[in-house]
Amino acid sequence: MKLQLRADVATTATEHGTVLLDERTGRYWQLNPTGTRVLHDLLAGRDPEQIAADFATTYDLTLDKARCDVTTITDQLQAATLTVRT
Repeated sequence: MKLQLRADVATTATEHGTVLLDERTGRYWQLNPTGTRVLHDLLAGRDPEQIAADFATTYDLTLDKARCDVTTITDQLQAATLTVRT
């Protein structure tokens, strides 16, 4: 599954992660560094399972916990209609 930001979503890197602006509605979302990494990996075409495996190793998490975290971020981005599947 590869994700792409909608054309009318702007991003800005901050010292605490990334801010996403939905230019249609004027709503903002703040991603922490972990959420930012998940978003960048998804936009680069990485599989959520690969991302979760990397997180489990990097952050000493169980694979189930890492999967849950990646799924939560992915689901929230899609629920906010900030991304589309390509």
